[in-house]
Amino acid sequence: MTDVLALAKKKMVEQGAFSRDAYKQFIEETIDYYLEKGRLTDDDNLEFIEDELLDIWEEVSGGFSEKPGGKK
Repeated sequence: MTDVLALAKKKMVEQGAFSRDAYKQFIEETIDYYLEKGRLTDDDNLEFIEDELLDIWEEVSGGFSEKPGGKK
């Protein structure tokens, strides 16, 4: 799950998109990407992973607002 979050956050920074909708889209794209690469499978609880990551949006978005451009 941390790999999915890290890649989604990287995509947000690269594309300069910091809205909740963009975050949701990047989470979905990242899960699909990891499915294609075999790092996730249908046996993983993908809905749970997505829900958990969406539930921490406030925490994620706060990290970007503290550091302009999302840089750490």
